[in-house]
Amino acid sequence: MRILVDENMPYARQLFSEFGQVEAISGRDLTPSKLKDVDGLMIRSVTKVNEALLTEANKLSFVGSATIGTDHVDKSLLMSRDISFVNAPGCNAHSVADYLISALFVLAQQHQFNLRDKTVAIIGVGNIGTRVIDKCEALGINYLLCDPFKAPADAFRQYVSLEEAARADIITFHVPLTRDGQYPTFHMVDEAFLSALNPGTVLVNASRGEVIDNKALYHVLSQGKQLPTVLDVWENEPHVMAELLPLVELATAHIAGYSLEGKARGTEMIYQAFADHCGRRVSQHLEDFLPHPEIAGFNLGQPPTPEIVQRLVHAVYDVRRDDKLFREHALAGKGFDWLRRFYPERRELSSAVITGNPSVTSLQLAPLYQLGFSRPD
Repeated sequence: MRILVDENMPYARQLFSEFGQVEAISGRDLTPSKLKDVDGLMIRSVTKVNEALLTEANKLSFVGSATIGTDHVDKSLLMSRDISFVNAPGCNAHSVADYLISALFVLAQQHQFNLRDKTVAIIGVGNIGTRVIDKCEALGINYLLCDPFKAPADAFRQYVSLEEAARADIITFHVPLTRDGQYPTFHMVDEAFLSALNPGTVLVNASRGEVIDNKALYHVLSQGKQLPTVLDVWENEPHVMAELLPLVELATAHIAGYSLEGKARGTEMIYQAFADHCGRRVSQHLEDFLPHPEIAGFNLGQPPTPEIVQRLVHAVYDVRRDDKLFREHALAGKGFDWLRRFYPERRELSSAVITGNPSVTSLQLAPLYQLGFSRPD
């Protein structure tokens, strides 16, 4: 059995080698000839699985995408060819939510505002949006929810329209990319949307680049409107709009979900699905591979203040590291895909255990655990 795996999938060689010959490939540069005599293809979002790619796929029976999104895969085509498809919903939800909180702490410092005084509009309440809710509640941040697909069936939460959400202080997008239907997300944020925002509104896009019309965003920002913007995803990746970059406050290379845990969890999920596809029992587990974190935990000598919480988050993951790498390498340096391929190790908040001395109660530490840090065993 021959299996191709994206080179950016951690532990893929170790996990899939039990099924046969494994070859790591560049997902963006995959050609049809590489799929000849291949039984399984394991990818990430940079690989477009379409008719053109599959012209020589004579044995392919399984495609697994270690990602939440599936807009890069023609699922109808795979179904018509009797090729099984599995993705990894929720695999990097904690990672993306950690990215958002790290970015918001940076903006709060730079613009000298208190997050508790702001309202966050969460556009898209799936796996990631739900994790963002948890983190907002942990930090005492007000939030609005916007998701026309979830609203009718959710009797426990209140939802607002996109127009109402646009009046929030911070707007963060966690939606799939769709181009048709009643609520398409392609260019959901266009020039009219941007022009209607109050000056100072924070925009964060860690979903898909085409959700925000990058040309419209450039036009509005270049005209001097103050909209502090965080972009992890871009239109036409890996070809980033160079003119937009200096106008964006935080810029990264589609790595919001790239924590070691998030990527490895995606690999593990499709490994488990492939084992089932092959009629085999799972014999390996994620905990067998994850290394001990460099920062394993913190012992607090006083109840956590907002300043302490910010320092704890940034001690585990500070998005400014990735912003710096992006500005140095994404355009003039080694490139967008190089940043993704050689992304430096990053751990989720859950990798750090929080304890407190006897004067710090478990009730005072509870918000940190809700934020994502781990409790002691």
